Amino acid sequence: MKIRPVILCGGAGTRLWPKAKKHQAKQFIDFGNWTLLGKTLERVKASIYDAPIISTNAKYLKQVKQHLKKHKIRKFKIVLEPAKRNTAPAILSTALIKDIPNQQPLMFLAADHLVEKVGIFNKAIKKNQKKLTHNNIFIFGIKPTMPSSEFGYFLTKNTKVTRFIEKPKEAKAKQVISKKGYWNSGMFYLRKDSIINNFKKYQPNIYRNCNKAVLKANYRNNVYYLNKQAFTKANAKSFDYAILEKTKDINAIKLDIPWSDLGSWKEICKMYGRNKRYYYKKKNVFHRPWGRYVNLFNGKEFLIKELYVKPKGILSLQKHHHRAEHWVVTHGKPKITLNKKYFTMKPDETIFIPLGAIHRIENPYKKPVKIIEAQVGSILKETDIVRYQDIYGRIK
Repeated sequence: MKIRPVILCGGAGTRLWPKAKKHQAKQFIDFGNWTLLGKTLERVKASIYDAPIISTNAKYLKQVKQHLKKHKIRKFKIVLEPAKRNTAPAILSTALIKDIPNQQPLMFLAADHLVEKVGIFNKAIKKNQKKLTHNNIFIFGIKPTMPSSEFGYFLTKNTKVTRFIEKPKEAKAKQVISKKGYWNSGMFYLRKDSIINNFKKYQPNIYRNCNKAVLKANYRNNVYYLNKQAFTKANAKSFDYAILEKTKDINAIKLDIPWSDLGSWKEICKMYGRNKRYYYKKKNVFHRPWGRYVNLFNGKEFLIKELYVKPKGILSLQKHHHRAEHWVVTHGKPKITLNKKYFTMKPDETIFIPLGAIHRIENPYKKPVKIIEAQVGSILKETDIVRYQDIYGRIK
């Protein structure tokens, strides 16, 4: 039996746009002729998979259909949530649709995760298919590349998950990694009967109301419109909290592959830094007295640059009216001014420059400084620079 991929596609992307009235949902952001949902749809074209099921809401239905058409996926089902109830009801509702047999293996994927080395990922899924039972759950762990407070972790004994740690502070994350902890990727693998049995046992309210929502759903043009009255009565809980923290039969599939949920501008900057050869164009290089910068990608209300500050180069002391900035240092040790604070940064460190903050980059050393910068705002032009001091005489 082939594996049925279920793509959870309901996220709003609020973490990237905290003050914006209109959020761009992360899974649909154009990062340079590709989106995270598009990459996910391409992944599930592998021969181990059956036709995908997409769980989303009415607001995103048009964009989901556009993506399916663009990626030439003709066989699919869409399950439409009438209200936001977190991941537990979303996961259960997709599993309950009637064309999924009871022992069908289901692979739950987030629409907004970037998974590289897909061959290794799919091989691990296929390899563990025979181990699925009517009760157990497999979750995917990613070997951490650094102690991060942006991800959850889990600990294991052999392959059994013994403990979850929810987004710890960096010092705690270091301890967790020293105990061979893995990032919890939020991807789940289990059979349909295991989902039903776990929800019946641990979340009867969610099971009862989601079952009604599916039974009373309207179905047309490959879309299940879940019954609103029943669905909204289901408790709003995450799958982790509703099921994973209650059941004892959780197995880990540990992977050492590049993975990110691109949930912060730091992660997005790092992704562009890793792949800058695909984005670099000579015509987008601009020379300045302090060095140069290259515009790697101009997106919708964001711009990604790489700054090169030559030895002894100093940018002007400046602020911006229309944009905030996120910096990730990739090379050298820049000296930073941020309002009344002064400090030195090292490679892999990151800093946020809020809208209106007075700031400067200096390179007092012999090695060049390189920084990947994400500008986020309504106007992303060089005209939005107010200079206070400049050693190159650019203040008028």
